Amino acid sequence: MSDESHASPQSTAPHLTAAVIPAAGRGVRLGPGAPKALRALSGLPMLIHAVRAMAASRGVSLVVVVAPPDGAVEVKNLLDEHALPETTDYVVVPGGDTRQESVRAGLDALPPGITEVLVHDAARPLVPVDTVDAVIEAVRGGAPAVVPALPLADTVKQVEPATESGAPEPVVATPERALLRAVQTPQGFDLATLIRAHEQVALNGEGATDDAGMVEQLGVQVVVVPGHEEAFKVTRPLDLVLAEAVLARRRANDGF
Repeated sequence: MSDESHASPQSTAPHLTAAVIPAAGRGVRLGPGAPKALRALSGLPMLIHAVRAMAASRGVSLVVVVAPPDGAVEVKNLLDEHALPETTDYVVVPGGDTRQESVRAGLDALPPGITEVLVHDAARPLVPVDTVDAVIEAVRGGAPAVVPALPLADTVKQVEPATESGAPEPVVATPERALLRAVQTPQGFDLATLIRAHEQVALNGEGATDDAGMVEQLGVQVVVVPGHEEAFKVTRPLDLVLAEAVLARRRANDGF
């Protein structure tokens, strides 16, 4: 491992799971300022909460944080300042211009011996450890790709996108809500399957927003396990208010 890693004893288990956290995005919907992953949440950068959420699982032996290209040193210093469990190593690598490139940079940093990988959004800092464990268990049980997800509370409409911003959009279909799920992270994969997806699936524009979607394009089945309402994505300022409320409740109820 590179000199940017924090050493700890290696697990002797036949399965070794690493978590890759792409955190190179700017998070423009949260407004100007620090990158989204470095925004403060209860006095700590959101990224620290996300890393701790992965490290809380005894199944995760390594966390790879993919930092903004010009912020790897800053992120490494942040991780050094906030202790993780002794059973969890961490390493920081610079990311790319797209999420797909950043995830691939994280995969390239994995040492030999890793058998499964989780890909987790830094913007989902409050995912409970039970959800992380459920994803790992499903992958180790033989599923090549696993996503946590929740049933939808709202009816969904498929529309024909408007050519002008704010213009009315005609509805073209109403999918059956019972068949739809809102996907969360961490998404879990057999490592070889995810590497093959990144090698074979070409994506344009902003790259992949969902690694499971890349695996689907290989013709490999993706399965769903129950997600959790606290694994929501912090995207807008109101989400930060909700995240602070969740942390306050955890502190009051569990001494979190």
